[in-house]
Amino acid sequence: MKTLVVEDSRIAREGLIRMLKEYPMLDIIGEADHPTTALQLIEQAHPEVIFLDIHMPGESGIELLEKLDYNPRIIFTTAYSEYAIKSFDFHTIDYLLKPISHERLSQAITKLQLSSEKPETAPKQPLEMNHKIFLKDGDNCHLVTLESIRYFESCKNHVRIFFEDKSAFIKKPLNQIEERLPQKFFFRANRQYIVNLQAIRAIEEGIHDGYLVTMDDDVEIEISRRQAIDLKSLLSL
Repeated sequence: MKTLVVEDSRIAREGLIRMLKEYPMLDIIGEADHPTTALQLIEQAHPEVIFLDIHMPGESGIELLEKLDYNPRIIFTTAYSEYAIKSFDFHTIDYLLKPISHERLSQAITKLQLSSEKPETAPKQPLEMNHKIFLKDGDNCHLVTLESIRYFESCKNHVRIFFEDKSAFIKKPLNQIEERLPQKFFFRANRQYIVNLQAIRAIEEGIHDGYLVTMDDDVEIEISRRQAIDLKSLLSL
């Protein structure tokens, strides 16, 4: 399993990596001493497992996780027990308090193995544009067709869905939503947005070889340079 270690203390980071090398199932693909560096590695490699310190200079490990658009397995490694409850808002396998013993780490790895051995369900088929979706946002309930959705916006560990003159929040990663959308009609503009191509009113060249699209509700969304090539192909520009 592709594994990333994020820890601001060099001694603690190197010690943990030495311990993890005893487990062949883990492929250590990188290490980071700061959330900013970690985010770059995560976006490049999409590790399946992250050993993550919480209390770090500048930004916490939890704030880092809120920026991700998928749910890797997390094993927290920290000296601050007060974060334990909040940590389980994420796909947390275990919560290890420093200093970490070999025995306690072994228990966490066992939990990780058990979680990875659970049978995966078959991938679901993409939805049709006329498919009706039930959205429950707090006390508000909505029944909307897929074609009425303008765009999806990733907001930390939620996704905000914009439709008609309304919006609703759901607790689901953007990547998971993308898997169910018909690719002919919905396009991943960047890390934060998926847009309905039929709801685009205008397209113009943006900075850094990307595009700027204006949706039919006047919201402007940048198409990243990496995605601009795919958009050209899709729209035959």
